Amino acid sequence: MLLWLTEWLSDWNSGFSVFGYITLRTILAALTALALSLLFGPAFIKRLSMAQRRGQPIRDDGPESHLAKAGTPTMGGVLILFAVIVSTLLWSELSNRYVWTVALVTLAFGFIGWLDDYRKLALHDSRGLPARWKYLGQSLIGLAAAVFLFKTAQTAVETTLIVPFFKDVAIPLGVFGFIFVTYFMIVGSSNAVNLTDGLDGLAIMPTVLIAGALGIFAYAAGHAVFSDYLGIPFVAGAGELAIFCGALAGAGLGFLWFNTYPAMVFMGDIGALAVGAALGVIAVVVRQELAFAIMAGVFVVETVSVILQVASFKLTGKRIFRMAPIHHHFELKGWPEPRVIVRFWIISVILVLIGLATLKIR
Repeated sequence: MLLWLTEWLSDWNSGFSVFGYITLRTILAALTALALSLLFGPAFIKRLSMAQRRGQPIRDDGPESHLAKAGTPTMGGVLILFAVIVSTLLWSELSNRYVWTVALVTLAFGFIGWLDDYRKLALHDSRGLPARWKYLGQSLIGLAAAVFLFKTAQTAVETTLIVPFFKDVAIPLGVFGFIFVTYFMIVGSSNAVNLTDGLDGLAIMPTVLIAGALGIFAYAAGHAVFSDYLGIPFVAGAGELAIFCGALAGAGLGFLWFNTYPAMVFMGDIGALAVGAALGVIAVVVRQELAFAIMAGVFVVETVSVILQVASFKLTGKRIFRMAPIHHHFELKGWPEPRVIVRFWIISVILVLIGLATLKIR
């Protein structure tokens, strides 16, 4: 929106042409989203507290220390989505199909999360929306996005799986392979972030780090010279997703201001499902699914811990962890909540750096 204005103004003053640079607009999107989050956060949290009264229901079978969180308002993800979408609309090229794809997928998954959070609050039941309906909605949106991206692909590389650390290893996926991988990335990432969002700030900081890294991948993938130099696929138009990534990183930092331990507000499914889906679809567009899996290692481990716990209990009647997801296991081992959070953040920093290293180590 503002890009159109600055392009018009550049006819009068060439200085406005600087806003055509993706790097500048990415920084401005991040700062705009951060400012919106910090500006509207206090009033928004106050309104949530007044509207929800009893706050998010706390699991009875969770760690006892979490019972003290009763009354904390949820649905804070609305603040994230508001800041991200507004900043993206202000600073991105609105004729770009990738921007609209990511934005619509994000909002659609946010709607599913809203339904889940609403049921939890209305019924005061931590189970929320029945799993079958939640996964049905996620599947329909994930498949729709996958089909759209395949149908609108302009080059063969846009449907090819790139293997990190290997310069010449690329696997053509074909229609069914691409749709399956894209569906798995979007739905899997969405639920992985949701499973991780169990401690104050635990999910949002890795999201910020990964969004920043994906922004770098998006910029490089959308730049013909840089993509050729780095040996990564050139995806025309993908560079605009750097603006979305910047907005997500800025909004995430702003939300962390209120979500850090002890949290004033919880993200809720409306935020966790939405940002997870956003990360997944961006990774698909920039053709970095496997690099994303490395950077999102904390989310992956959290998800795998749940799968292993459920499988072990059903098959043997025994549990592998004291509680799943795995962050609860460490809590029950006696780790204070801030220690679990910060150590998981440190691991995320390391994994994101490894993921970024794939740009050069080939």
